[in-house]
Amino acid sequence: MTSKKKNLSFFEGKTASDAKGKRFGIVVADWNKEITDSLLEGALYRFKEYQVDKNDIITYRVPGSFELPQGAGILIEQEEVDGVICLGCIIQGETRHFEFIAQAVAQGCMKLGLESGIPVIFGVLTTDTYDQALQRAGGKHGNKGEEAAVTAIQMAALRSV
Repeated sequence: MTSKKKNLSFFEGKTASDAKGKRFGIVVADWNKEITDSLLEGALYRFKEYQVDKNDIITYRVPGSFELPQGAGILIEQEEVDGVICLGCIIQGETRHFEFIAQAVAQGCMKLGLESGIPVIFGVLTTDTYDQALQRAGGKHGNKGEEAAVTAIQMAALRSV
């Protein structure tokens, strides 16, 4: 089944338990700020829906997606959190730079999560075009920031079992 025109961020009912009392970190890349700010809005919206108090959400900003894992590591060191979301946007250019950055960020997030024991969620768009990114940051394909928040809530709940 193709998802070409489907909003993939549609949530039918609650897909995670309420997260009241949980603390979350969000690390947001400033590169492609229009996109990443929209992802942040989506994550904050979803956290509110799942009863996360705004005072229990810590947001750090970093220059670009490459810095997301390090920013998340600093956040984990400085704050007591149940999960961290890394939000960024990497758009394919004319060189292979895109591949190196995307792979490094994905591996960095995974490594940090495994080493720290704190779920680190990869909420980074990796698209061919700016328009594709827009469509995944609140457009026809939903908002991947919302998906990242639900994933963080689910992983924090799993960690609490």
